[in-house]
Amino acid sequence: MKNIDPKRYNLSSRTILRQIGKNNISIIVDRKSRIIMKDGQRIMKQAQAIHQINSNMKITVLTSAPVCSKTRAFLLEKNIFIKEL
Repeated sequence: MKNIDPKRYNLSSRTILRQIGKNNISIIVDRKSRIIMKDGQRIMKQAQAIHQINSNMKITVLTSAPVCSKTRAFLLEKNIFIKEL
């Protein structure tokens, strides 16, 4: 996994991005508190910013936090996959 500069995709410098494979970028969310719908909407906006620059990238969220079931369904509907960190 290779770290990517988030400024390349017009994202905040606090966002952690890693390249996994050729066409897959993961957004890292490393925290203990639950990921709720507000976080899911923020992740979706980040994914849209990545797709504006490179439309054929697959987006994955790597997280150590539990994910709300509604948020998980919302992100999967938008083709954003969630994996354990």
